[in-house]
Amino acid sequence: MTLRIAAVAAVMLGVGLFLFYLQWIGEGFGSSLAERHLREMKERTTTPSSFLAYTFADFAALPHGRPLAEFASLERRGVTLEGYTQYASIASDGDYHLSLSETPPRSLFDRRTITAEVTPQFTRRSARWSWEPLDSELRPLSWLLPDWPDGPRRVRISGWLLYDFQYDAPFLPQKAPILPGPRHHRLTGWEIHPVTRIEIWDDARGGFVDYPR
Repeated sequence: MTLRIAAVAAVMLGVGLFLFYLQWIGEGFGSSLAERHLREMKERTTTPSSFLAYTFADFAALPHGRPLAEFASLERRGVTLEGYTQYASIASDGDYHLSLSETPPRSLFDRRTITAEVTPQFTRRSARWSWEPLDSELRPLSWLLPDWPDGPRRVRISGWLLYDFQYDAPFLPQKAPILPGPRHHRLTGWEIHPVTRIEIWDDARGGFVDYPR
């Protein structure tokens, strides 16, 4: 009897966690229109036909905390941002999360960053855009490993503009707002997501060189 109870409890826990995950990513039964829109934007598989050159100040100036109808049109833009790969990690949904700083970072604490996400839709069936090759090419700082000898790479990242509003307002009722500011490493909830092109600065050529998929 005890084993049966434990088995039922384990199943119920698994179902509960799965339903929570669906709600978190915007695909649950109770997901709002904005949350479903956010998931749709994150899972885009097309490439923008053109790109606007954005600066860190341009990202910071984008609207925050506004209704879906007021920011959705901006997410039709393809944008390009130049910066340095301060940090990189693999997110729970399989995205490669890149934190870009405006100037060469000295540590993981001294810069407010723009986020760029390389999604599974673009890494799938790509050897060069898999985690290990990207990490060694971009040379981000790490919490655990020594810094790369020549430091983080200067890059130009291009892709879709996206507003991940969960970083500017409560995403769950019990979660406090995460607002851009000196206490948080993100400059803004606006991102490049998904990334569709990566270019790396080449000192010998004096310019950016495409890092193909």
